[in-house]
Amino acid sequence: MAATQSTMLDLGTRAPAFALADVTTGQTVHLGEFDGKQALLVVFLCAHCPYVVHVAPELARLGRDYAPQSLAIVAISSNDIAEYPQDAPAPTAKFAADQGFSFPVLFDDSQAVARAYSAACTPDFFLFDVQRKLVYRGQLDSSRPSRGPDRPGAGFLNGEDLRAAIDATLAGLPVSENQRPSIGCNIKWKAGNEPKYFSH
Repeated sequence: MAATQSTMLDLGTRAPAFALADVTTGQTVHLGEFDGKQALLVVFLCAHCPYVVHVAPELARLGRDYAPQSLAIVAISSNDIAEYPQDAPAPTAKFAADQGFSFPVLFDDSQAVARAYSAACTPDFFLFDVQRKLVYRGQLDSSRPSRGPDRPGAGFLNGEDLRAAIDATLAGLPVSENQRPSIGCNIKWKAGNEPKYFSH
């Protein structure tokens, strides 16, 4: 597994707009559809990445746990499906259904949205407040697919870092700026499309 860290986009950055097709319904989903929510979590993921497979149960729990609250969650898959057909919309829709995701998963065919968010890895998390300013970008928690929970410092799959940021945002409280980058597989960029901020 190639381990790539998130770029740690500047806090306070406004959420870039998007209009992408839902892999399950085919309907276009816009950023503005979530305007009524106090917080917005944007997750870049893909179906085949072992890091995403590892965190998927917690992502499903997040969707269920925060459904009654004013948090919108949207996931985006941006990988080059010519080289990685397992990340195409149909397999991604099956993955989302198998995992029990209750939030929309969108397909970023041009990769323009991933570039706008400075997304670098899967999973990559971006949490925005009610003004759609970035308040958290970092890891879900300290667990990793290569570490068993019995190893020192491994951590458990419980979403503690992201959940703390979500809870603070929903309560109208500041989020700690002591944030650790997410780690995962690099986004699979199309030839000639690799952004300058990304490095192996």
